Amino acid sequence: MSTYLNSLGLISPLGIGHAATMAALLAGQHGLTPAPSTLIDRPTMIGAVTAQLPKLPPQWAQFHSRNNQLLYAASQQIDAEIRAAITRFGAARVAIILGSSTSGVAESEAAMAALARGEAAPENYSYLRQEMADPARFLAELYQIQGPAYVISTACSSSGRAFMAARRLLQMNLVDVVICGGVDSLCQLTLNGFAALASISATQCQPFHAKRDGINIGEAAALMLMSREPGPVQLIGCGASSDAHHISAPHPQGHGAVAAMRAALNDAALAAKHIDYLNLHGTATPLNDAMESLAVHDVFAGYLPPSSSTKSLTGHTLGAAGAIEAAFCWLLLQPALNPLQQLPAPLNDNGCDDGFDPALPKLNWAQAGQRYPLHTAMSNSFAFGGNNVSLILQRVPT
Repeated sequence: MSTYLNSLGLISPLGIGHAATMAALLAGQHGLTPAPSTLIDRPTMIGAVTAQLPKLPPQWAQFHSRNNQLLYAASQQIDAEIRAAITRFGAARVAIILGSSTSGVAESEAAMAALARGEAAPENYSYLRQEMADPARFLAELYQIQGPAYVISTACSSSGRAFMAARRLLQMNLVDVVICGGVDSLCQLTLNGFAALASISATQCQPFHAKRDGINIGEAAALMLMSREPGPVQLIGCGASSDAHHISAPHPQGHGAVAAMRAALNDAALAAKHIDYLNLHGTATPLNDAMESLAVHDVFAGYLPPSSSTKSLTGHTLGAAGAIEAAFCWLLLQPALNPLQQLPAPLNDNGCDDGFDPALPKLNWAQAGQRYPLHTAMSNSFAFGGNNVSLILQRVPT
């Protein structure tokens, strides 16, 4: 059974919507800024959404959180399509499956700080906003959806898993449409948590470079309508694994990453040579990039697809990363949105291979301004605990 990704709403440090995102992606314009001292007490860059976020409708004020504002901004871009699907299929035949790892934690941080100062918690604060299912609950209330609605939280693979779960609901004919994607917002918990792991960079992160020293944390939201109705892009392959090698470090040989990519290729009934672009997980941490380089060489032996990591542009959006990077692939695959068939190039010191780590197996880096035959793209998301996801998207011929 075929599943299609019919429409997309997104907001990230690169901007809001299709045009702004594509322009920044292909120009290599990052959305990273210095982190304020209110978030972390050491230098680092963050991928903050700088656009003014829409206020929630008054009747949904109890759902206020930055996470839900990001989600609302994404949903409003496809609001007409969501409402048309509900009208056509009925509220019980529409589901919501999202990935997140922060939910409304930032609001709880502000409330706890106020209480510690002897002040009242901010108006409309509710600890329920930090519960992981809250984003799905908010969308379900907003659109009065009666189908399954839940959030998957498996760290950085969360929204990749959401796409897999959404596809499974459609394959089982439990619903006709799934609003799927991911959302995460900046907060002290994640920034300081990764700092405690010595995993954050003081400057713009540099995936796969010799001097890479950690990640930048970002925030974003991406929502897609997935259905059996033909659309511009098809989700043709999903693969997942859980190697459980270590609570935070990946398997050094990339066994779990290899398993996820091969499972996605098998699911799509494709050979490795049929992947036209590989969006790497590429966090810019020493261990992750080393592992992923080895895994890509294992899976794509004899053929290396043009590849890049977009985290140097957006930061690592954690629970939203799988969705936002699948969204980038969705945009790149469509000639109407990407008429020159270009790819985002990796961050580099001087436009050649000199900056990349010579100790890593060499990958086929996408080149800025070059035209590529783009029909099929793979996007990788690898998480703590060895929880790995690979998705394969394919352009539908017109």
